[in-house]
Amino acid sequence: MFKSDNYHITTMTKTFLYLFLICSLLACNKKVKTEILNSEENQKSELKYAEGFSITKTTNYTIIEINQPWPNAEKSYKYVVISKANAAKTSFLKDEFDGIIITPIEKIVVTSTTHLPALELLEEEETLVGFPGTHYISSESIRNRIDNNKVRELGKNEGINTEVLLELNPDLVVGFGIDGGNRSLEIIKKSGVPVIFNGDWVEHSPLAKAEWIKFFGVLYNKEKKADSIFNHIEKDYLATKQLALNATTKPSVLSGAMHNDIWYLPNGNSTEAQLLIDANVNYLWNDSEGKGSLQLNFESVFIKARDAAIWLNPSNYSSLDALKNGNENHAMFDAFKNKNVYSFTNTTGKTGGVLYYELGMARPDLVLKDLIKICHPNLLQDYKPFFFKPLE
Repeated sequence: MFKSDNYHITTMTKTFLYLFLICSLLACNKKVKTEILNSEENQKSELKYAEGFSITKTTNYTIIEINQPWPNAEKSYKYVVISKANAAKTSFLKDEFDGIIITPIEKIVVTSTTHLPALELLEEEETLVGFPGTHYISSESIRNRIDNNKVRELGKNEGINTEVLLELNPDLVVGFGIDGGNRSLEIIKKSGVPVIFNGDWVEHSPLAKAEWIKFFGVLYNKEKKADSIFNHIEKDYLATKQLALNATTKPSVLSGAMHNDIWYLPNGNSTEAQLLIDANVNYLWNDSEGKGSLQLNFESVFIKARDAAIWLNPSNYSSLDALKNGNENHAMFDAFKNKNVYSFTNTTGKTGGVLYYELGMARPDLVLKDLIKICHPNLLQDYKPFFFKPLE
């Protein structure tokens, strides 16, 4: 009896130990798999300057998170970029992401001219099928597509012609918004077309804005090409910034102009001010705090800048006469009297679109070279300004 009982106890003990060992191995294996999965899901692509978005790679798809699509945004937006093949065998929880973007993208709609240079640099402009306000577009290659009816007019960004857009049936719409209240984009999303927000314009440094080409690199599965393009722009910008340090003088610079008794000019922490700092000039409001525009009265501007050597970006005035007619006080500044007023307003495309508003954000290296040519002409003797021209 005791022998039999001992036998059963021993057998039960062995069985228990065996089951415990199997469970431990399974748990261990599950833990290993989980750790591998987690390590794969946390492979974030490095961004050097941009803070408004992030890229996370997993085995089967990429996640783009837009942290700041517009100023003071209260939430971020997450999107999955996934191939057709992987999408067929992958499921996502409802409301886990704000959009599922299937690649390859064959038809796209973008809503800001700042999005267009990335398409061209990545050699994907032929995927563009619609745009709100095509007359603003300066790019020659895209204008040719417009002239050949390959890019449809979609009205205004704030009120996109959704009927025409849905007829185009794009794979993706890249949206631009100042507060997230664009009803047209909401209608498009509810119709089943993915809408992803692009916040390149919210960034606070020239190179951060330019780095958004990596956002489009993910969408087109051209991340290496996007990295290479940005690295070239960054290298050129930093080399130009270094060159500016060789200047023997720092000319004083005024910016902006009067509108309805208010003078608007860049704040000290704005992208425009950063470009002037990197051009090694004395921007007279460099020490002001803030990232947007200053709004000043004429007297305060005149006291500080009446003797400024150079006047840059006097709003949208296209000539000295227009600047004087806009407000007679403009003619009181030395820079006006000496005809040292420079603007990008007159560098336009075939239908009047200002090239700077389209390409300037993507190519800050060219903008910086323009500023150095104007402010330190001896440093770039053979360079011809790309955007800026003196007002006649």
